[in-house]
Amino acid sequence: MTSRLQVPKMYKLFIGGKFTRTESERYMPATDPKTKRKICNVSRASRKDIRNAVVAARGAYKTWANKTGYERGQVLYRLAEMLEGRKDQFVSEIVQSTLSNRRQATREVMKSVDRIIWYAGFADKWAQLAGSVNPVQNGYFNFSMAEPTGVVGVLLPNEHPILSFISRICPVIVSGNTCVVIASETAPLPALSFSEVISTSDLPGGVINILTGLKKELIPHLAGHMDVNAFDYADSNSSFKKDVQTACAGNVKRFVYSASQAKNDVFDDEQYETLGNIQNFTEIKTVWHTMGL
Repeated sequence: MTSRLQVPKMYKLFIGGKFTRTESERYMPATDPKTKRKICNVSRASRKDIRNAVVAARGAYKTWANKTGYERGQVLYRLAEMLEGRKDQFVSEIVQSTLSNRRQATREVMKSVDRIIWYAGFADKWAQLAGSVNPVQNGYFNFSMAEPTGVVGVLLPNEHPILSFISRICPVIVSGNTCVVIASETAPLPALSFSEVISTSDLPGGVINILTGLKKELIPHLAGHMDVNAFDYADSNSSFKKDVQTACAGNVKRFVYSASQAKNDVFDDEQYETLGNIQNFTEIKTVWHTMGL
């Protein structure tokens, strides 16, 4: 009997809540670092895909930002439920894609679930802590309120592919931002599988957009895009940092260098579960109001 040839899965990009083929029609293999065997094929995104993802993120921004903190918290809770329900799949994919063993992979997945739940619980509380009533002259009220900054580009590190993904997108979207994510180049599979979790949850299409490919090709186009309001540099490889900062200066977009956290323990709750991580992607609006008699 002849042996059957295996058909490797081809993962598409996740843009606007849909699985789309890359405009470049290129792909690249994802391999097991232990055995060097091919796990699957992933799309190799292009500049056009970046532009499509930013358009999708901008289109979803108003709808997502206008939801209450309670509603966003409920959506995040649903993401946590879906991830925990598929934990065995993610554990296997992390073991395949990285040098982690099964025990380490299980710890990473469960910490990812816990981190989503933390941000879900904080979704309707952070604004009260970030805002304030300011002391001003008599006859006026003065309020400072935090608002989402807009569309955020996120560059993920290669290490801890699912926990790094969760740790960076949660502080971005919990306040009402939308994002375009460049996934791990060496271990993209867990992030791509999480796009399947997103598609079956209550998250509106376009809030999270996930691209795979070569970082050196994608980073300049995302960092330099004029409709991106902030860029989160979380990659532990700092070789692109200067170029990204220069590109961000084009439209004075905020540059957040969270790679300093990535070099530390990603499991450390004191670093990753903080109000400051949310405030990195918010703007403060101050309102004056006359005081009634």
